[in-house]
Order: sequence, then C-alpha cells, then structure tokens
Amino acid sequence: MSKVLFVYAKGGPPLGYALSRVAARSAVHLLALSALPPSVTASADRLCASVLIPSEPERHDLVSLIVSRAQEVGADAVVTFSEYAVVAVAEACEKLGLAGAGNSCALARDKRMMRRTWQDQGISQPRFRPVATEQDLHDAAATLRFPLLLKAAWSAGSTAHRTIRCAGEVRAAWERAREVMAESAQLGYAELHVAGAGADFIVEEIVPGTAEEWFDQEGWGDYVSVEGVVVDGDFRPVCLSGRMPTVEPFTERAGITPAALPHDAQRRIVALARDAVDALGLRNCGTHTEIKLGADGRMWVIETAARFGGAMTVPQIEEVFGLDLIGMLTDHLLGRPVSWPAEARTPQEAHGAAGSLVVLAVDGAGEAWPDRRIWDFPTVHDNVPLSAGSRLSVVAENSLPDGTSVPVYDPAAGANTMAALCLLSATDPETVIRDFRSLVDALPEVLPHGTTEAQS
Repeated sequence: MSKVLFVYAKGGPPLGYALSRVAARSAVHLLALSALPPSVTASADRLCASVLIPSEPERHDLVSLIVSRAQEVGADAVVTFSEYAVVAVAEACEKLGLAGAGNSCALARDKRMMRRTWQDQGISQPRFRPVATEQDLHDAAATLRFPLLLKAAWSAGSTAHRTIRCAGEVRAAWERAREVMAESAQLGYAELHVAGAGADFIVEEIVPGTAEEWFDQEGWGDYVSVEGVVVDGDFRPVCLSGRMPTVEPFTERAGITPAALPHDAQRRIVALARDAVDALGLRNCGTHTEIKLGADGRMWVIETAARFGGAMTVPQIEEVFGLDLIGMLTDHLLGRPVSWPAEARTPQEAHGAAGSLVVLAVDGAGEAWPDRRIWDFPTVHDNVPLSAGSRLSVVAENSLPDGTSVPVYDPAAGANTMAALCLLSATDPETVIRDFRSLVDALPEVLPHGTTEAQS
C-alpha cells in the first residue's frame, strides 16, 4: 500500500476532513507541527498509521525533519495544506525526489517576491513597496497614493493588516502590525520555516473595487478567488468562489461556492489567474488566487497561494461540484491518473451552493456589537430563520466551545478574533448570501449575554 506523510500545521481545510480524504487513498503518517484540535485527536489515531509530534529542538531544521520522517516511514508522497508549511514541504520534496510544489514555491508565499515577479511580467496588481522598517514605510507612503494597506509578507487570514489613510498614521500602523505578528506567532499562526519572516512587510495602494458591475445581486464582495491546481506545471482552474464584503480592514467574513458570475466574466477572471499562477513556476500543488474586481471590467491580482483555499473552501467544492480535490491531488502526487476538469466549473454546473461564515463580533456594517455575547450554536440553530432547504452546521474544529465568550473584534488581528466557523448548504449562491446576511444581523440579538466572569 502507498504511504503519505501528512505535515499538519494550523490553517488550511479542517484537519479531520483532509485526513479522511488522504487516508482513503493511502496509509497516512501524520507529522504534527501544531497541536491537534481536540475534536480530531480520536479520528487521527484511527486514520493514521503513525502520529509524530516532534520536540521543539527537532523543528529548528524543518526541512531535514520532514525529509528524515518521510524516509523513516517510506513515504511515496508528502502533503501539507497549511500556508505556514508549504515552503518547507516543497523543499523537502525536492530533496526526496518526490512530486511537490517545486523550488519556486516561496514565490507563492512571500508577498514581496510574488509581487515583484508579477511586476516583471506586467500582470495587473496594486502598486506596492516592500518595507522592513518604519522608515521604509514612511518612504513608501511618500511615493504611493493613499489609502494604503500594510500587510505582513508571510501572513495569512488577513492577520496584521492595517489601513493607512494619511502620513500621520504610519507609525501607529507599523507598531500595531508588528505586535500582531508577534502575537500570532505565539498562537501558532506564523511561517514555520523561514527565520525572521514576521518582520517582513509590504504596503500597497488600496485599489477601488466594485461588486455591482460584476454581480446581479446585492451582498457580494468586490473580489473573488480562483480555486485550482498545478499539475506537472500546468495550471488547471477548478471553479470560482465569491465573498461577502470584508470587515475593516480586509478580514474575510464569508466565502461562497460558486461565485454567481456570468460566463464571460468568469472566463476573463480565470485568464488573469492563469497568468498569475504561470508566472510563479509552480509544479504540483493546489492553488488559491485572489482577484479584486473594479469598475469598467478592471481587475487586479491580490495574491496566490501554493495550496488549496483555507477554511471550508475545499469541502464546499466537494459538496457543490462533487470534486474531492484533496483526494485527487493525493492520487496525482502518488503517480496515479486523475481526471482534472478541462476548464473551471460554472454556476450552471453546480448542485446547489455552499458557504462558510466566520463569526466575528461585528454587525453587517462592520460595527462592533454593543455588548459581549456568549457563543452557543444550538441557540443560533434554533432561533435564526433560514430559507427553505438551507442547512446550517458548525465546524467544531474551527470554533470555540459553546459557552465561550465571543472575542472582541480586533481589526489588526483579523480572523484570530473569530468565535466560530459555520457552514451553510442552500439551493443557490444567492440564497447563501441572503441567509448569511440574516445570520449576521441576528447573532448579536439571539446569542446569550456575556457575564462578567465570561468576559474576564
């Protein structure tokens, strides 16, 4: 039987979901670089041939650790679905002679190198500058057009994003972004292979997006993501995911599969995503490419990742289009034939729709809730009316336990201050949008009030 070394770290699709798909194709040996979610511990023991949690000293040379563990278990493939481990796994695969993202994987991880590569290729993107010091940020602010967005070069999940509207906000933005990166590292949301990555930033102009010219229905955000895979260097788009509007500054609130776009718009978006992915020279990996939508058909590439979209993006694709992307990629890495889609699936080919909602303590306008509330999914399930045929569930692995105080939303910390992740299945993407808007409006009303003890 074939063997796969699964390198786990925080981020990516839920571990329980991913493990079950890989285990259906191969014996799985789990190398856990982050603590396993409590809800997954039992299933990991059942699904995996071995589970290794390395000591802190062993993690100092992560590539060597992955290589040695792969050799010990006789792995025929090495996989990861975490943003924070993709570079290390790609380098390990190169040393092992196994199929992987390739030696240019860092271009899809370090936003500075990514943007420079696209700049050299003439690919549409916001104007940007790399910054390593506060003075760099002051200098960049003097040459770029406000408003600006400061973001960590190696971050994920909108962590450490800060909006800068004038030169007087530069110092505070720089200090807070660095604080958040340090806090995120303590929580395990940080690059695991590149030393000092938390100190690297870029600042970019905030381009004017619009959803109205692209979508027929209100409630959509002004950017989409193209989900896909690179197979032996050939980009294969799978489908497009849409979004609800982000929460200040740019924290994702919800992702919806499929994005309800006309065929011509989807075709143009996929073409830009192909240019962006091709420029990075990836070999074998999932991809997740975010594209901002503007007026008069303008588009800008925001970033690409050498892994599948996080949260529930991959499970949503399986539900809606019947494509088990994790299983398919595992088969490909093991050298088995896989029938990838010839072109990106359209909304007309979808069977219903699915969306995932990040529960944040902000209302539909992005304003903070007036008081503290306690997360309790049964209360939400029983008291928030949804459309006929819609089904709501909670992703326990990515959610706080019922009875936990909902964190106060911190714009700089982004998704680090989420309370829960909910999954909605519905008849079409328009219904997902409508139900999510109802859910966001209802949460601060139906959730139990927080107590002094819960808030402490």
